[in-house]
Amino acid sequence: MVQARQDNRYKIGQAAKLLDLKPYVLRFWETEFPAIAPIRTPSGQRLYTEDQIELVRAIKHLLYDEGLTIEGARKRLQEKGQGDVLRGIRDELLGIKRLLETGA
Repeated sequence: MVQARQDNRYKIGQAAKLLDLKPYVLRFWETEFPAIAPIRTPSGQRLYTEDQIELVRAIKHLLYDEGLTIEGARKRLQEKGQGDVLRGIRDELLGIKRLLETGA
């Protein structure tokens, strides 16, 4: 199983600086890409995990570097997500196969 990397948490200003984006862009993208969904503190402060930072980095690449529309980026991320799930299943099955072959 894949472990989520959630050690570091970044406030919106820190995340925006790290990603070279404006905070309002992050807030807008949250509405367009629900998977970003930062953690909210009791006071409402947004906190982004490492995984969310990587997701935003991928979105930025799709939009700015590849020139996709928001809808196009959503579709590409969905396709990638399905591929990741299938790769994970394949890797687990190959691990089971190796165990069966070694007689463990």
